[in-house]
Amino acid sequence: MADERTGEMGIFVRAVELGGFSAAARALELTPSAVSKAISRLEDRLGVRLLNRTTRSLTPTPEGATFLERSRRILADIDEAEQEITRFRSAPRGRLRLHISVAFGLHLLPPVLPDFVRRYPEVELDITVNDREPDFAEEGIDLAVRSGDVADQSLIARRICLMERVICAAPSYLKAHGVPRTPDDLLDHNCLLVSSHPDLAYWPFDTPQGLRSVKVGGNLMANNAETVVQLAILGLGITRLGDILVGEPLHRKQLVPLLVGAHHVEPVPIHAMYLPGRHRSPKVAAMVEFLLEHFSHAPWRLPSRRSAPRSRASVA
Repeated sequence: MADERTGEMGIFVRAVELGGFSAAARALELTPSAVSKAISRLEDRLGVRLLNRTTRSLTPTPEGATFLERSRRILADIDEAEQEITRFRSAPRGRLRLHISVAFGLHLLPPVLPDFVRRYPEVELDITVNDREPDFAEEGIDLAVRSGDVADQSLIARRICLMERVICAAPSYLKAHGVPRTPDDLLDHNCLLVSSHPDLAYWPFDTPQGLRSVKVGGNLMANNAETVVQLAILGLGITRLGDILVGEPLHRKQLVPLLVGAHHVEPVPIHAMYLPGRHRSPKVAAMVEFLLEHFSHAPWRLPSRRSAPRSRASVA
């Protein structure tokens, strides 16, 4: 009886999350008729209608919304209990679906993945690299790595590290146009911006009077930060981007940090995020610990950046 109840509960949750009986049937490998009958049995037993059904939508009633919230918690508790027992005797295995932000997915993750594959040969990685917010339930995402604050409070978030923004330019640009000594000097320089984030045109600085922003501009912008990095390396202007993106060019001295003492770096958290209960999965737990091992100390960051030289001679 208990198995039947939790089975119907799981079908109900999936139907709501996926917005219909057909989508739930595909996800659960059932027929739409079986899904419909299971939810009807659940409604009959409870004596209330749980769902409002139309030809175009499926939404929970007030009673259904309450039951949905409790059902999710119950199913998550069951999953956690089972995973907690099995993880001690189970090596990480199976498909691990990752959703990774572009900067992290292009610059940081690939070089360390061979180590993960060697450690966990039975894990099959399925990686999506995209800056949009993932739909965990719809896409079957096990783990996402995102920067910024966590907007969805239903997710579990583990902070991997902090990204810092850096003002920088190529030595060739600075040799040709001079080194900005104060924030206001930036108004006389060509600044390269990411057009998809207009708020990043305001560069913050710490002053004795508090935080102050300088609105910068220039003759080049792109909607992709990767392009802006390349434009900066080519000597076309000054930019301000996360050190995940510019860490390697800084190490190679293709770019030089600027206004280090005054710039407010605006630390941005990078989180590993997953649905409740997933952290008990051996493959998810293994990946989270792997990310912490490799990235919690921000290996891309220049260790002496805050004391970087600011003279003209340093960029010649």
